[in-house]
Amino acid sequence: MTLAPWNAEAWSNLSERRRRGALPHAILLAGPAGLGKRDFAAAFASAMLCQTPRDDGHACGACRACKLVAAGTHPDLVQVNLELRDDGKSRTELTVDQMRGLSERLSLTAQFGGAQLALIDPADAMNHAASNALLKTLEEPTPNTIIVLVADAPSRLSATIRSRCQRIEFRVPEARLAQQWLAAHDVGGKQAADALNASDGNPGLALIWARGDAMKLRSETAKDLRELNAGVAAAFDVAQRWARDEADLRLRFAASLVQQQGRAQAQGGQALSAGGPLALTQTIDLVNLSAWFDRANRTRDLLRGPIRPELAMLELLGTWTAAAATNRNAQRGS
Repeated sequence: MTLAPWNAEAWSNLSERRRRGALPHAILLAGPAGLGKRDFAAAFASAMLCQTPRDDGHACGACRACKLVAAGTHPDLVQVNLELRDDGKSRTELTVDQMRGLSERLSLTAQFGGAQLALIDPADAMNHAASNALLKTLEEPTPNTIIVLVADAPSRLSATIRSRCQRIEFRVPEARLAQQWLAAHDVGGKQAADALNASDGNPGLALIWARGDAMKLRSETAKDLRELNAGVAAAFDVAQRWARDEADLRLRFAASLVQQQGRAQAQGGQALSAGGPLALTQTIDLVNLSAWFDRANRTRDLLRGPIRPELAMLELLGTWTAAAATNRNAQRGS
């Protein structure tokens, strides 16, 4: 398995700790989606279970253990992921029963006589009861076991769980490295630049978005915000449309566009693209932009629960149109 080049140092450090016999009982891989955390976790699990690991710390890929890992049948690798509900849809939380089952499994002796590995992904989707159950396992570790937690939003984990883990941070690489990596995947030039701008420099997301319809969706989101600001679109209609199709991604783009608008204004600019500023372009509206950015991200969190998405969208977009109307009235009176 080839890891992203910006994760080479983290891999080298972890491999060195393994050679010294200084691996922690629990590891938290933390950072935005798209930076290679899951490939890193899979490579680490394979390496730990491999019977003849390579000098660079990676699994050989040829031994019996590696073949079992590749087939998903290695008895000493436990994976805890979101399960399917009775209706076939994925659950949105990891449950207490899953964590209790993990604890029972790790209490058994490793069948290959080496380490036992547990991968919990997404760890930040644990509900409160599941977190408490996992905490007991972390506080009373079973010998020769390693638990790897993968979290896109580590702040959702309890502070106590975070304190029990050795944290490996996955950060956005420098622009040059990201562009080189995208070029190696046949995404270059303006396409790469636009996708990196949309993803705030995250090359993994940029690659996915450049290859799909995400960039078109982002342009549509910006257009909707401009039309709401101008009063030529209705918040109800836009909310209904956003809720029906890629709700979370639209909110992500909306929050990102507003954040970039704020940065542009703070630096004395206005337009983010040929379409012009989104809205709220007076200097005094930096506070409004910041507040709306926070509100958009909170709405994304709400969508993880049982709330009706069109209502959450309508409330969010209603604050945008209200602020825009206030802005227009102020400009008329000046």
